[in-house]
Amino acid sequence: MTISPPLICEDCVIDENCIGERWLPRDEEQLASLVAIIAMGQATQAAHILNELQPAHPAFVFDELKHEATVTLTVQNKKQRPRLGYPRWQRDGFIFEAISWIAARQEYGQFAYMKDPHVSATTQGLDGLMIELSEDLLQINRTTIFEDKCTDYPRKTFLGKVIPGFIDRHKNLRSAEIIGAASALLRMAGIQDDDSAKLSAAVTDRKTRRYRAAFSLPSEFDKIEARSTLFADYDRIGDISAEQRIGASFLVPIAMRDWMDRLALKAILYINNLQDEGS
Repeated sequence: MTISPPLICEDCVIDENCIGERWLPRDEEQLASLVAIIAMGQATQAAHILNELQPAHPAFVFDELKHEATVTLTVQNKKQRPRLGYPRWQRDGFIFEAISWIAARQEYGQFAYMKDPHVSATTQGLDGLMIELSEDLLQINRTTIFEDKCTDYPRKTFLGKVIPGFIDRHKNLRSAEIIGAASALLRMAGIQDDDSAKLSAAVTDRKTRRYRAAFSLPSEFDKIEARSTLFADYDRIGDISAEQRIGASFLVPIAMRDWMDRLALKAILYINNLQDEGS
């Protein structure tokens, strides 16, 4: 059975310094199921489901894995042992990183390879990396670095965290992290170790580099004025074209934190209904 993609992904206008992407939930049940599968450590399976537009089902299931994924998707603001969840900002950050990854998987073709989302809600570092290869797999045509933010203060976060982080990347500071991630993606594409080691250096080329800042936002941001205010000063990353700076908005129909709660509950229900195949 073929199904529709879980997100609506469209281009939108921001300003002369960057281009825009606009994401909307199309099928919350399918989206929640894919987030649950990613929380179970099976991003590869989620990618297959998206490529084939199949109903969501994990590659394998057992009770301990279900419990671990449920903890990742649960809010627990007070520390306790055993851990039953994560602080809201970490839980929502994981969900949004998974949604950002799903949006990119929907939009780019078979020659795009992407770093998997962080499975642990506490993991820090590179949010996302996508490399697009030539058809003969001999060169990297384009590299995109992602920053995914689920915050109540998007403008402050964009100026205070996203832009400085992108500027560091643009200076090729912390480049070993990107080169290492690119090497893993190239091996995923079937490129031999010695060739992938050499080819991965191409991710440091600023001429083929893009930056994508993505925010989870309430519906009032679905206006050119609101988007242009949020993403103003993107040109602080200099010496590149507007097409190399992307501002992405994931728009939800209710208060953002309430919507994250709703999606997490659907994901947990999906996990609870899975049959343990390890027994």
